[in-house]
Amino acid sequence: MLIYELKSGEKVFRRDNTIIVDLPGPRRVVGTSRLNGGYREDLQAVFNHHIPPGNHKAEDLEGGSVEAYLEILTARLGLPHQHTTGLLTAAAMENAAIRSKGFRDLEVTAVVTGGVEVNGGRAGDPASYYENNGRWVPVGGTINIILIIDGDLPPRTMVRSIVTATEAKTAALQELMARSHYSRGIATGSGTDGIVVVANPNSGLRFTDAGKHSKLGELIGLVVKEATKEALEKQTGLNHRQQRNFLVRLERFGVTAEDFWQQALREGTSLTRDAYLERLTQLAVKDDLVVTAAGLLHLLDEQEWGLLPADAVVEMGRRLVQTQDPRLAVISCSVGGQDADPASRLISLFIGLVNRSIR
Repeated sequence: MLIYELKSGEKVFRRDNTIIVDLPGPRRVVGTSRLNGGYREDLQAVFNHHIPPGNHKAEDLEGGSVEAYLEILTARLGLPHQHTTGLLTAAAMENAAIRSKGFRDLEVTAVVTGGVEVNGGRAGDPASYYENNGRWVPVGGTINIILIIDGDLPPRTMVRSIVTATEAKTAALQELMARSHYSRGIATGSGTDGIVVVANPNSGLRFTDAGKHSKLGELIGLVVKEATKEALEKQTGLNHRQQRNFLVRLERFGVTAEDFWQQALREGTSLTRDAYLERLTQLAVKDDLVVTAAGLLHLLDEQEWGLLPADAVVEMGRRLVQTQDPRLAVISCSVGGQDADPASRLISLFIGLVNRSIR
């Protein structure tokens, strides 16, 4: 099924669990795929493919390896194996987002699928695997980008466009406050993200810069950021509305509704668990409490990054909470049993603030 057609002639099709971009003529392509990845000038198609459910290891894939699976897949799709490149993901193709923007005669298009609900992470987080002789384990949660530029870009500029697109993807995650699943940090991507950039050497427009100062870089940033946000919302429900909830915000610090309930028990609540959790869910989207939680977490982020000292963060966090309830004293109780941890102290204080509202 044809789902999009570019002015430069590229056609985007969806066939069940695969999106295919048909290249109408000679194109320069650079990408991260295991199938004809790197820089190429002889490709005829680019795809993004949803891995069938249950294939959690490379050996579980049809053919027994990623490479064998890609060869089987291209044959099944009727694509020339030696002249095709493609990406793999656990995201559904019907949740793909396509954004296109232009300036004068230039057009830039991004086709994105995304998910960070399983393996979203922040650069520098603890690793989840060590590659040994090419062993690769596909997992859920991948942001794949196909970026199509109707312009003549030399190879170095195409590589530069990957940098700009990657920054845009990370900016989208930052603006959504998407959590890392491997640390307390904000995700910068997933551990399996991929990208393919396509440029048109026959275009009358030649561009030597794809950085943020250039108009090309601006368009790359806009289409990738917008398409990434749309794809994440379609695939996982991640959006600004979902994040306007202090329970969601606290997830990246390992805090759940159960932590609130346990602290309420220690404080002597008279409510039943069900009644308490119902009231907690109602309060979780209350703007003043969401803003307070966001402020505390940002203080803790800056302390984690080395920008603010721990003592100052705890003191200013205490003051922030007490603007909501001047009677609230610092509670010498911690989440996770780490009394010296500034995060535990401030989160415990915030839970105390919420519990006062529930009484």
